[in-house]
Amino acid sequence: MQHATSRRSFRLAEQIMRELSLVLTEEVADPRLAGVAVTGARLNADLSVAEVLFTLPGGPGKAPEALKAFAKAKGFLRTMVGQRVKMKFVPELRFIYDEFIEEMVYARPAE
Repeated sequence: MQHATSRRSFRLAEQIMRELSLVLTEEVADPRLAGVAVTGARLNADLSVAEVLFTLPGGPGKAPEALKAFAKAKGFLRTMVGQRVKMKFVPELRFIYDEFIEEMVYARPAE
């Protein structure tokens, strides 16, 4: 997927990230998504797909369960983002576990 580089796409990705974070904390009751933190979002060149990066307290071991929960709630989350951001066309949401934070926390210093 080729990522968008316009200022509009960066602002829209940031807004999607912020609203998804709020929806996850306020509206979603699925225990598999408890404590999920949205760490980033990026849009493709035509703004039709948003990749949403997330982490969760259980680490990478709980990521598959969270991905299943996201797959189940994808339509609801997309609807809520569309209502909150007031977009005519809401991008498809694809959720990806963000391993960067795990690498930074658990990386061993070079010897």
